[in-house]
Amino acid sequence: MSDSTQPAPPPAAEPGAATPRRTRVALVFGGRSGEHAISCATAAGVLRALDRERYDVLPIGITPSGQWVLAPDDPDALSITGGDLPEVGAAEGDVVLPMADVRRELTVTEAGRLPRSLGEVDVVFPVLHGPFGEDGTLQGLLEMAQLPYVGSGVLASAAGMDKHYMKVVLAGHGLPVGPYTVITPPQWRTDADAAMDAVDSLGYPVFVKPARAGSSLGITKVDHRADLADAIVEAQRHDPKVVVEAALEGREIECAVLEGRGDDAPRTALPGEIVVEGHDFYDFEAKYLDAGQVRLSCPADLPQHVIDEVRVVAARAFEALGCEGLARVDFFVTGSGRVTVNEVNTMPGFTPYSMYPLMWERSGLPYPELVDELIQLALARPVGLR
Repeated sequence: MSDSTQPAPPPAAEPGAATPRRTRVALVFGGRSGEHAISCATAAGVLRALDRERYDVLPIGITPSGQWVLAPDDPDALSITGGDLPEVGAAEGDVVLPMADVRRELTVTEAGRLPRSLGEVDVVFPVLHGPFGEDGTLQGLLEMAQLPYVGSGVLASAAGMDKHYMKVVLAGHGLPVGPYTVITPPQWRTDADAAMDAVDSLGYPVFVKPARAGSSLGITKVDHRADLADAIVEAQRHDPKVVVEAALEGREIECAVLEGRGDDAPRTALPGEIVVEGHDFYDFEAKYLDAGQVRLSCPADLPQHVIDEVRVVAARAFEALGCEGLARVDFFVTGSGRVTVNEVNTMPGFTPYSMYPLMWERSGLPYPELVDELIQLALARPVGLR
């Protein structure tokens, strides 16, 4: 790995000068989506990794109902333990972002009390997954507040979250995507038979997915039309808009992408492979509750020319969506070496054991340094139009 990937050293103090102020990071996690617990687990990993000599950390949790609260700096309380999933609890005070560009001060408001300042922050590290966090909504709020933040902006986040428009953008840039169809709420209400006929044209089996959800929530593998309607209804529990994809034969390969510095091209890690045993596909249980049945292999055992192709296409997908900071690009790779993009995750799972940081670890960038690099990229990037 080139030296340009390594994070910048902390600022040095002049002899006799006061120690430089630590960079203040607001770590935002939890959220209203079905991936609330996964976001908490990601936050636990980031809290453990942040160098406290360089960073002053302000943990802010968002409850499942949407309340912003000041959270304890306790990684253990946010970790997934056995089958127990962590959750941000409600509190009396609400954390409020600034709505002006003159300061970056956060406050806590409580009934019957004067607002209490939490001080200014230099950068926000949002580790929310799924709707109401990874989909451009939070990014728009941070743009309005003039707060620098880690990760992609509004458009890339929204397009990356919506599997339908993600495929439209990627295909428009000449990148390979698999056959699919979209079922919107009006289509399902007015002509469900026509919607299912469109699915039939893909051939079975198919994967029925919520268009705007992640972590394999609400996804069903369907082998026969008789089971299709129930699968669509299940997906609609998570998102009224549904994407149905033709099943692609091939290995599930992933590639981590990291924004380049300045005008440099995106950086890509060595690709990894997910091998799932005891599950039809890489569903929520396999990812987080039955890890013994999942093997993460990195680097993936692929011919060098296929590895090179995966990395090139991953970087092109990152640029096509206008991503910033980080993204994980998921592929299917056939036995003949044909590469097809499955999806792009603009805020992938980020626990120390998740595939994204694992790929960078195997590529020479350890988890703590990866976290630091993402913060430095965010601090160097302006908010607003860019």
